Amino acid sequence: MIDKTDRLLLDTMQNDASLSVGALAEHIGISKSACWRRIQKLEEGGVIRQRVTLLAPEKIGLSLTVFISVRTNQHNPRWAKQFKATVESVSGVMEVYRMGGDVDYLIKAVVPDMAGYDRLYQKLLSADLFEVTAGFVMETIKQTTALPLPS
Repeated sequence: MIDKTDRLLLDTMQNDASLSVGALAEHIGISKSACWRRIQKLEEGGVIRQRVTLLAPEKIGLSLTVFISVRTNQHNPRWAKQFKATVESVSGVMEVYRMGGDVDYLIKAVVPDMAGYDRLYQKLLSADLFEVTAGFVMETIKQTTALPLPS
């Protein structure tokens, strides 16, 4: 179980994973060794999956974010395996979700521009898709990677 100290530790790490163990320990009010043991336990338990550096896409030439809705008329393991292999191999595809409801899959991608989206789209077509629609982000109002931690 995750206790109050773990929640504070995780919340702090989600907001700044670059903090040293010493800085984390000081922030949450425990010793460095206790902090390190907690981090190790959370990593071993799979609570902490990985620590990453988040980049500003527009600063590296990826100014267009697109959400792609996919419908398929092939609901079989062979097609699903092919689709998974395709989306995993396409650069720019950031997230893929299998959905319930009208849309079968939702894809989030980042590309430099509309021509970049067209190149990505052409690669996705190799997965034998039935219907594809795209929505282009005009403004990001809220974006976070920090999960809300239950109390």
